[in-house]
Amino acid sequence: MRLGGVRAIALNTFREAIRDKILYLLVVFGLVLIGAARIISWLTVGAQIKIIVDVGLAAITIFGVLVAVFIGISLVQREIERRTIYTVVTKPIHRHEFILGKFAGLALTLLVMLFVMSALLQVAVFLKTGHASLPVLRACFLIYFELLVIVSIAILFSSFSTPILSFLLTLMLYVIGHLSYSLLDLAKHLPAGAGPFVLKVVYYVLPNLENFNLKAAAVHGLPVPTGFVLTSIEYGLVYVAAILTLSVIVFRTRDFT
Repeated sequence: MRLGGVRAIALNTFREAIRDKILYLLVVFGLVLIGAARIISWLTVGAQIKIIVDVGLAAITIFGVLVAVFIGISLVQREIERRTIYTVVTKPIHRHEFILGKFAGLALTLLVMLFVMSALLQVAVFLKTGHASLPVLRACFLIYFELLVIVSIAILFSSFSTPILSFLLTLMLYVIGHLSYSLLDLAKHLPAGAGPFVLKVVYYVLPNLENFNLKAAAVHGLPVPTGFVLTSIEYGLVYVAAILTLSVIVFRTRDFT
């Protein structure tokens, strides 16, 4: 694999995403929601910081997921619709470089977006408390890795499916990913046999996005063990690597001639 090819595609993807009006619109809406959190906090006695953090993290998550899904799905589909994919695959650029470059470009876009929004949230917290919040910082940090998982899933579906179906499947996995623990609970209440085994397999195959959820700890200012954060990051990186590998395999089977 040539890093030069991946880097070129990543930078081009980043520039396209920054120019995308949807990205600007979502960022503005996210910033407005964070600002609204401060307005609400002024009207609520005794829960100012909790409301600021709760609404702020919710805004960051919602708009981060929307950007990850919409732009993640459009990365490959846009190339196909413009027919530029035919030019790309005929150049000395391997298909795995194309997929990895697209992912890296959107990962950089999300990093910039999340940095701006989380910085604004920290400023809002600082203005109220006189200091930044480490739990909020860690929550935002894990949100980023959750978004990377979502992006990899969006790219996987877009590599073989239509935009609408890719959108629905990605959102479905996002919702299921936050409810995956219920599969283990259900398996415990089923009689011994194939049922519990199948549910456990599904649980380990599907993304467990609750591993990245530190919102409750951030809202209540609870300490989060560094080991938990590192384990969640490791889980996210391994899952992303697996999904991107599958995306490359699927993308290689497509005929663009």
